[in-house]
Amino acid sequence: MVGNSIGHTFKLTTFGESHGKAIGGIIDGVPSNFKLNLEAVQIEIDRRRPGQSDIVTQRKESDTVRFLSGIFEGKTTGSPIGFVIENENQKPKDYSHIKDVYRPSHADFTYDKKYGHRDYRGGGRSSARETASRVVAGAIAKQFLQHLGIQINAFVSQVGTLKLEGDLTQIALPKEENSVRCPDAGMAEKMIDYIKAIRKEGDTVGGVVFAKITGVPIGLGAPVFDKLHADLGKAMLSINAVKGFEYGSGFAGVEMKGSQHNDVIQTDGSTLTNHSGGIQGGISNGEPIFFRVAFKPIATIMQNQDSVNYKMEKVKVEGKGRHDPCVVPRAVPIVEAMAAITLFDHYLRNKMTQI
Repeated sequence: MVGNSIGHTFKLTTFGESHGKAIGGIIDGVPSNFKLNLEAVQIEIDRRRPGQSDIVTQRKESDTVRFLSGIFEGKTTGSPIGFVIENENQKPKDYSHIKDVYRPSHADFTYDKKYGHRDYRGGGRSSARETASRVVAGAIAKQFLQHLGIQINAFVSQVGTLKLEGDLTQIALPKEENSVRCPDAGMAEKMIDYIKAIRKEGDTVGGVVFAKITGVPIGLGAPVFDKLHADLGKAMLSINAVKGFEYGSGFAGVEMKGSQHNDVIQTDGSTLTNHSGGIQGGISNGEPIFFRVAFKPIATIMQNQDSVNYKMEKVKVEGKGRHDPCVVPRAVPIVEAMAAITLFDHYLRNKMTQI
């Protein structure tokens, strides 16, 4: 199976299934002699961990990362960093009811048709549990970026029809003081109540994660097919349940005239406005990068649904299991991780283009 790696110079390859023995990864291209804060890595994983509140899946996993290589005496050695996260709360029998049937809007059908065989235990490789490995790599990339003065912060800006209005780039960096990870306390309370109501209905709801990156130097990204926003888009769209990505003015830009949308460059190199979202011609221009990531309602609902089995016969898919009624609260650290992986990869690639 190809498609399990991301990055060129800073490269992550992940492995494992949702209810297998473990998930994990190999991170290659890590610069040597950098002191890592392993506690900070675990904190990032804990932000994604299931069972952390009453509005996410109640699967119980400690998600403790165990590093196998590439780190000695607290510092990176320059060799590949290998790591594993044990699956402690495996319940493969919980998925025996979908062994021969396809859940609507899931990867069951496409995986089975492509490979002729599938791991039905929690979705196997297609499960969002795989993203824990991405958070490990992202947490490491974050520490390098922070050393360079680059900060990545994301938060939930919308759940269903409940959304924050105004210029989101001006919102103070969130401290994650609530379980939905929305920086506005009043809106957060409404979102939490709505998610709880949706869960009681046995249904799910989607949402939006907004991300802002500051301190990015000029020059990250490359023409023509390695544009920074294109790689950010690919990274975000590789996350489970993501249905949309827009950066800068995004789709709202179509309603503006060029005279309104153009970012006037000042004598110090900054721009008066930032409709470009910090990227022009696929290359960072030094302004903050900001983007939105849209997540669909999770496909697994606690309601019986019409579908078909592997014989293409009509069946009812039973709704049961442990699932998120809304994925965006746990998606925030994943979005940050994928942004960090992409940016640090481009930073290292950019260094190789200069003498």
